[in-house]
Parts: sequence; structure tokens; C-alpha cells
Amino acid sequence: EELTADGWFKTGDVGKQDERGYVSIVGRSKALLIRGGYNVYPAEVEALLNELPGVAESAVVGVPHPDFGEAVVALVVPRPGATLDAGALTADVKTRIASFKVPKRLFVLAELPRNAMGKVQKNVLRDQHRGLFEA
Repeated sequence: EELTADGWFKTGDVGKQDERGYVSIVGRSKALLIRGGYNVYPAEVEALLNELPGVAESAVVGVPHPDFGEAVVALVVPRPGATLDAGALTADVKTRIASFKVPKRLFVLAELPRNAMGKVQKNVLRDQHRGLFEA
């Protein structure tokens, strides 16, 4: 149902409006993670991670968590020649975003899995890390 009865077209994009009235797209509604009742948009966390020194790219996924419903898990790839420390990256992220958006776990990978079109396969990452918080 992309077209509503009152004529609005639903794109699936999620935005936020700043104090000046400008709207920024922060993610897709299908990509939304709900951690302990709070909405987390992976694109927002990825944008922050990608700005950190030494980070070439990142992917953020939600995995099942017994207490929070979903936990935020980040996977980052270092720039050539860079060495990344997951603990240091997490500590840096904690100073920049709300605590509920901070990845519960952060992993440094050599590369992210991609499909034939070059798109990151977040479903593969989610499946690989699904059991992280099982009791």
C-alpha cells in the first residue's frame, strides 16, 4: 500500500526534521532496529562509524537479545594500513551518540560480504551473529 487514501506516497524512507525545518533522510523503515523500545536506524550509526579515523566502511545490524529485543551490532572494515581496536571504537562512539544507539558488540572485519551487485549482505551478517546473546 504505497499510496494512502489521502494521496500520500509512502517511500519507506525515514527522516527527521531539524530546528530550521530541513528534513534529512536517516534510513529506511524496513531497516529499523528496536532496542529496548527505542528506534535505531542503522544508516545513522553507520554514518558515524564511517567518519571515525581508520574506518573504510561499516554495517550495522540488529540481532536478537533476551533483554532488549534486539541488540545493535556493528561490523567495520579498516582503511588500508589502518589497525582498528573494537574497544577504542566503541568508546569513541559512546561520546558521540545516545547510549541506546551504541553497538553492544563491534567487530573488525577484513571485508563485508557483498552480493553480485556489490551491495552489503546484511542478512548474511545478521545470520552470522544471530546467536551472540543467547543464554
